[in-house]
Amino acid sequence: MTTPEKPLAGLRIVEVSSFVASPLAGLTLSQLGAEVIRIDPVGGAADVHRWPLTDSGESIYWTGLNKGKRSITADLRSEAGQSLVQRLVSDPVAGGGILLTNSAGRSWMSHETLSALRPDVITCEILGRTDGTPGVDYTVNAGLGFPMITGPVTNSGTVNHVLPAWDMACGLYAALAISAAVRRRERSGIGAHITLPLEDTALSIASTLGYLTEPQVNGRGRVGTGNDVYGTYGTDFVAADGGRFMIVALTPRHFRDLVALTEVGDAIEAVEKALGADFRSEADRFTHRAVLTALFEPWFARHSSAEVTAALGGSSVLWERYRSFEEVVASGVLTTNPMFAELDQPGIGTFLAAGHPAAFDGEHYVTGPASELGADNPPPAP
Repeated sequence: MTTPEKPLAGLRIVEVSSFVASPLAGLTLSQLGAEVIRIDPVGGAADVHRWPLTDSGESIYWTGLNKGKRSITADLRSEAGQSLVQRLVSDPVAGGGILLTNSAGRSWMSHETLSALRPDVITCEILGRTDGTPGVDYTVNAGLGFPMITGPVTNSGTVNHVLPAWDMACGLYAALAISAAVRRRERSGIGAHITLPLEDTALSIASTLGYLTEPQVNGRGRVGTGNDVYGTYGTDFVAADGGRFMIVALTPRHFRDLVALTEVGDAIEAVEKALGADFRSEADRFTHRAVLTALFEPWFARHSSAEVTAALGGSSVLWERYRSFEEVVASGVLTTNPMFAELDQPGIGTFLAAGHPAAFDGEHYVTGPASELGADNPPPAP
């Protein structure tokens, strides 16, 4: 049986970018089969030495986001370097004519300039703020409200998230937008000028999940709930040996199983009667979460992590033990997960690297290693 081509085979993307969102978009397109050519200034962009680094100073971060891409370096301030980018983007090759960048505002690679060279060109410009001014994940997040409700409920300050969530979402939106623009071009011959602000990505998701709708409709915004899951029952518990578990009871069945394994059925019935509550209701489980947690905690405190794991494993309760990154790797889950494949990355070493998380007909698409910076530079003119 012939292995089918990857979904985006035949596409060529020219990427002029740095940091997270734009390189992630290029990586995603590369994993799905597109030829992605990343163009950096000579010596690399601002992210070429970004942490984390190996002990020898190589950027684990840079190679992770640029797997499978070709690498060209050029003096992007010179006419020759700018002309190189223009030629690569406007090349009449089928499936080409696509630029991905977070370096908008440069007239020489604007949509107007490139569309004059190739009318069906697709450009995707990732911006910072909605008005086009600079912004990064942490500054966008600071202005949106999430740090005000993140962290312990006793914290009077703000807590930033560790994962650059808006960068990640923006990069994936960019890959989707480019794929959609290619689909439209194939049907109509029309190119596209896509602008995607990081701020709009965050605002869109915050709106979709109701965070921005609540103040408009109810006149008040979301408050912090610490490790408690908003609107249902879920929180963390500590076992007798210090192991910590996240427990979520989304449905009445989950809650019944949690009550049964913690052996507090009689107390739960008494509390329901005393409070006039119905713990089949998510709203009541959330409203009275402090009382419920106080009833469940002693059982966890009396049992070891192994005992808690065994009991939870035999129930419908949603749970996971908190683990460090080191524990995740040591657990062997990377070895057994078919999404991971061994990658020999020059300068970094050999390790298990993730492919695309979606499996197509049972296959996770993977890429080769990141090219050495400038490895694919065209030969000098004679």
